[in-house]
Amino acid sequence: MTRTNHRTRIRDEIRARLLTGQIGPSDRLIDHAIAAEMGVSRMPVREALMQLVSEGYLASTSRGFALPDLSPERIAQVFTLRKLLEPHAAGSAAQSLTPEALSALAGALKDLEEAPDTAAFHRASETFRTTWLAALPNHELRETIQRYSAQVQAVRLATMKDPAARRTIAQGLSALMTAFQARDALAAADLMTRFIHQAEDSHHSQTRTK
Repeated sequence: MTRTNHRTRIRDEIRARLLTGQIGPSDRLIDHAIAAEMGVSRMPVREALMQLVSEGYLASTSRGFALPDLSPERIAQVFTLRKLLEPHAAGSAAQSLTPEALSALAGALKDLEEAPDTAAFHRASETFRTTWLAALPNHELRETIQRYSAQVQAVRLATMKDPAARRTIAQGLSALMTAFQARDALAAADLMTRFIHQAEDSHHSQTRTK
């Protein structure tokens, strides 16, 4: 396998871990450790990590690569993007989800409701998000939303430490699931708008109490 193929495979694997919440804000990605794990040299790993930096998924630090450290201004910008893009995306997904995808969403929602801790809750919520995003027929819209998914995860993981926030998230995703099952695009878009506003309010509340 060529170095380019190794780089693409490694980039896709790390990106998948990012999108499913397997990499959190406190994690550091070290090129030689990933190279040893994947049985390749450091060069394609470093190239893959740098590509993820250029795409906005990671930031380079003195201790390896990590999720971006978001300023309040950047967090506000991400919420603005979410409010502009995700309601339309959720409505589109409601009409495009296959029976298999709906089953996967139901499984993720069950895992979320039964999650024993914040980490498991976060993983289940990201699986739910990744599953419905994968149903979008608009490839460019899906890629744009996924590009800031790592930033969304960093904010959501911090918010999910609050039990009240977890209950709100579970209720919101349960309602969204009902809209998806009914293939109700208008309801899905409306619920996503409310969900994002609630997430923003929850984040601001936690920020004020720190």
